[in-house]
Amino acid sequence: MIGKSVPRVDAYEKVTGRAKFTDDMILDKCLVAKVCHATIGNGIVKSIDTSEAEALDGVVKVVTFKDVPNHCYPTPGHPWSVELAHQDVADRNLLTGRVRYYGDDIAAVVAEDEVTASRALKLIKVEYEEYPVVLSPRLSMRGSEHPIHLDKKDNILARSSFAIGDVDKGLEDAAVQIHRSYKTPIVQHCHIENNISYAYMEKGRIVVVSSTQIPHIVRRVVGQALGIPWGQVRVIKPYVGGGFGNKQEVLYEPLNAFLTMQVGGRPVKIELTREETFTNTRTRHSIEYEMTAGVDQEGHLLAKEMITYSNQGAYASHGHAIAANGLTASRLQYACPNIRGEAYTVYTNCPTAGAMRGYGIPQVCYATESFMDDIAYEIGMDPLEFRRKNLIHGYYEDAYLKPIAANSNGIFECLDKGAAYIHWDEKRKAYADQTGDIRRGVGMALFSYKTGVWPISLEIAGARLSLNQDGSVQLQVGATEIGQGADTVFSQMAAETLHMDISRVHIVTMQDTDVTPFDTGAYASRQSFVTGTAVKECAQLLKQRILDYARTLVPGNVDRLELEDGYILADGRQAISLEELAMESYYSLGNSSVLTAEVSRQVKKNTVATGCCFAEVEVDMKLGKIKVLDIVNVHDSGILLNPQLAAMQVHGGMSMGMGCGLSEQLLLDEKTGRPLNGTLLDYKLMTTMDTPDLTAEFVELNDPMGPYGNKALGEPPAIPGAPAIRNAVLHATGIGFAEIPLTPQRLIDGFTKAGLI
Repeated sequence: MIGKSVPRVDAYEKVTGRAKFTDDMILDKCLVAKVCHATIGNGIVKSIDTSEAEALDGVVKVVTFKDVPNHCYPTPGHPWSVELAHQDVADRNLLTGRVRYYGDDIAAVVAEDEVTASRALKLIKVEYEEYPVVLSPRLSMRGSEHPIHLDKKDNILARSSFAIGDVDKGLEDAAVQIHRSYKTPIVQHCHIENNISYAYMEKGRIVVVSSTQIPHIVRRVVGQALGIPWGQVRVIKPYVGGGFGNKQEVLYEPLNAFLTMQVGGRPVKIELTREETFTNTRTRHSIEYEMTAGVDQEGHLLAKEMITYSNQGAYASHGHAIAANGLTASRLQYACPNIRGEAYTVYTNCPTAGAMRGYGIPQVCYATESFMDDIAYEIGMDPLEFRRKNLIHGYYEDAYLKPIAANSNGIFECLDKGAAYIHWDEKRKAYADQTGDIRRGVGMALFSYKTGVWPISLEIAGARLSLNQDGSVQLQVGATEIGQGADTVFSQMAAETLHMDISRVHIVTMQDTDVTPFDTGAYASRQSFVTGTAVKECAQLLKQRILDYARTLVPGNVDRLELEDGYILADGRQAISLEELAMESYYSLGNSSVLTAEVSRQVKKNTVATGCCFAEVEVDMKLGKIKVLDIVNVHDSGILLNPQLAAMQVHGGMSMGMGCGLSEQLLLDEKTGRPLNGTLLDYKLMTTMDTPDLTAEFVELNDPMGPYGNKALGEPPAIPGAPAIRNAVLHATGIGFAEIPLTPQRLIDGFTKAGLI
């Protein structure tokens, strides 16, 4: 089954509309909760009057920040740590009177229906004391009279640094020194299904049904937020309509759980609007970079330095992990004897930033790969040649975190494949020295990406298999299907190891923390690698138990028993069908033993996926318009478990990367912090009219760390597109833009400043 493009196991349910998402499961007579959001960007609530809202017919309960537990809790979807130093920052309350961004949560209304709840919100009267709003991390880290969090007077959430070799000496020895600055924007995930949950009480316990990537972590955080034992919480995850990291965060589930407790355990729903999803969930970090490098006469990197300023927004969320992940990436791929890096993560009055597909690597890749092109342009070298001269061949490992290693490294094969597809050499020559208002160019960028979070954090996954009476198997995993095809590849893995057709594997899509094996969830491109390891070992264990039981049923002396295509083979001959064996195991009067297997596996390994993007663009300089003519991603993600699903992942990621590079940016009012384009009408996503044919290519190298030779593929496709397009614009026009997205206004400003228009 591995390596075959079998249809998705959830395809029929989804295309027929039978799949049950959270909103499809809402209980009868479910109450509706709405959150009252602050209308200032920084300050405190001086007074709040809820009397009119409480008096409105149909309102069941109104709570404010004065009514909730006063202890703080963490919200990111990270594995918990028993070591205090490695625990997430706890800086969030269910509701707050200290407003830290425009839209902060200060009160909540529970009503019989949505219309009543919305009307009640408008009756809440709030008086504020306002403080100045600061949206820039470099300004915020200077400190202020009113720090965003009292324990961080300079508003710096965290900083980290590393040094390899002697960077100052390397820069002194360089023939050429180059310094550049880069900046990436605030971006929203824009998943189809808005964040939604409902909660109720059953037998003294809280049940939360949520569209989440991390059900087991939601359970823990709800317990922490309410100050109750974690076992008193049950979390159910149905089908999910996309997440991209925004649902790798515990957002309104704790408040929902609190509200059901306040109304006697009646079911309460919190469903965010699209506008709330933009403002009150999570965004991708906007990050600013200062880059310095020195190269010798032949173009070899002698030294490089990167200083990072990450805009965290109002709350810690995933915090410094994103900027730190970028620091790690800056040490990989390129051979350079002297490297130095420093990163700051800073609180501001922006909407809170968290996990988004790529986890900081799209930002650092934009800076690094733009910088590589700018260096090549400065020294007059072809940017592909410059990269080939400086990339590491073969195996390499991270200098600080040695379990992180490129155990198979196909970057040179990827570059060859991408260059051939785009006709790199011919078009670099053909598009040189252009004049006129409409010009063309080709550009490229490459990336590397870890598979999972070990050794920085815990990697653990569970799987359970049961043999059914008809010889099929039931598969349960704690890892979550969120649209990426995980259930399909887990089914393929079980079928591969048990030597049966995938139609005989029945996977349970819904996760329920009361019965589902423990797994930390969908993030870090980890599931086919980490959970795949657990599924493979679980299937091997069940296979062995089947064969052991078969030995009691097969007469005579048999040297070798095998499981193949639904039959037990005794020394190569069909001895008994798996269905017959299963019936015996369930119902034999003399030897009944239902065959199951369960594995919980801590995975202490990591491996690096690599790849590249090549793009051809046409730039209309007077209109400030970029048209992507052709684009290809080439990935070294090990052995492809399902080629069609792999291509699907790449196509989706390419679209996200193009959007980040060309049009997507959440804009905020500089004075108030209010989002200016927080709707799908005003926030410019890529449409089919903006998107060329997307091409996905692969280099398949068997990675020894992967359970089936596989490694990361979920997030990498979104990483290299933006810098590849930017570098194509550099080739076309000679202008290397420092900031994305490359909107018409930004392009026209750049071309005007350069005297091109």
